[in-house]
Amino acid sequence: MNRATFQAWAALGADQGLLERVSYTRVSGVLPARLPVPEAARAAVSVCALAAAELAAARSGGPVPRVRVDDGAVATAFHSERFTRLDGRAGDGFAPLSRFWRTADGWVRTHANYPHHQDRLWAALGLPAGARVEAVAEALAGRRAAEVEDAVYGAGGLAVAVRDAAAWAAGEQGALVARRPLVALERSAGAPAPVRRPAGAASPCAGTRVLDLTRVLAGPVATRTLALLGADVLRVDAPGLPESPGTHQDTGLGKRSTLLDLGRGADRRVLDELLAAADVVVTGYRPGALDRFGLAPEALAERRPGLVVARLSAWGAYGPWGGRRGFDSLVQAATGIALLEGDGEAPGALPAQALDHGTGYLVAAAVLRALTERRRQGGTWRVEASLAQTAHWLLHGTDHEPPAGEPAGPPYEAGPWLRERDTPLGRLRHALSPVSYEGGPADWARPPGRWGADAPRWTA
Repeated sequence: MNRATFQAWAALGADQGLLERVSYTRVSGVLPARLPVPEAARAAVSVCALAAAELAAARSGGPVPRVRVDDGAVATAFHSERFTRLDGRAGDGFAPLSRFWRTADGWVRTHANYPHHQDRLWAALGLPAGARVEAVAEALAGRRAAEVEDAVYGAGGLAVAVRDAAAWAAGEQGALVARRPLVALERSAGAPAPVRRPAGAASPCAGTRVLDLTRVLAGPVATRTLALLGADVLRVDAPGLPESPGTHQDTGLGKRSTLLDLGRGADRRVLDELLAAADVVVTGYRPGALDRFGLAPEALAERRPGLVVARLSAWGAYGPWGGRRGFDSLVQAATGIALLEGDGEAPGALPAQALDHGTGYLVAAAVLRALTERRRQGGTWRVEASLAQTAHWLLHGTDHEPPAGEPAGPPYEAGPWLRERDTPLGRLRHALSPVSYEGGPADWARPPGRWGADAPRWTA
């Protein structure tokens, strides 16, 4: 048992004695990095699987099932978007303008995978729409990285100056992140929510209704995990925001997907009806973006006592960066990870979008623990997590040392952790979930359907 697992389980306010129920299958060569990415990934999955087993026991009245975490399953799942294929075709990767760029005094990292972010990047740099990579590189080469960061964020785009870990820690946002827990799980007063448990239900989340208001990638990983465990997960998107088909095929497993324009009164009323019957709400937009629709955590808790409200963000819902947009690659650049993983000449990246995936499993674990505690003591529960807090944990809270005398295990191969199935979209290959316990589900009950095509209602 590594230190990271103890830390994550303690952050969830859980019984440390249950950690003896967890064992591991080791595989060598997984998620190679300078930072202890394998240990952090293993820990995030371990506490998620144990929280699922704990909830299953709370519902059945039996003992907590044993959990076994396989390094191969973890590594494959942390690359799930890379392994996904539909009729043999891979999804889109990073766009040409999403990359590191040299500036006059260092480096900057941009994110422009979506058309509106690309347009805002061009506008911030004073370039015409459609400007090529060479023009962007020339515009950035004569500017300071911090100036680019401010200009692009001011235009509603996404760019971060590449910092080392010391510079991030010395800044106000980094100092605030360092003082926060890895995951915050808190109970507030309120009546217990009704428990919908179908007779004989084996899945720990059967009968649990989850409203999924998240986008790439950590939030959808969290809600995909809850869907694996039997929850009725309904993802709601705005019709005007594009979604990557490959991302939907990867993270839409087990869920239903609908479109609502919350600027329209009729769609707002539909959302209110969904909220009135929900057990869990997970939001992944930048803090404050949903407040005008009554979807701030405080407002949700007030209107729906007994609800579990989980909010995740890039930088944390506090401090000078609390309202900023962000993605895994940008958080790596800002916190010092990119320089640590670089080659000394240029910044680098983690072997997977480990901040996204790791935070997703931590959020799912916190929701599962909240559901367990809600059964025991009622109340309304709130979960807060961020990619920046997970980055701080990776930088300062984990280690590379395996337990003494433990063998490394066979070389890693992804094949055993990939499955193919026929779907309404075509023949889909996807990664299996690494969240596993004795008697638990091995795969999702339903494949992803067409994005936004489901009716905005809960299943019977």
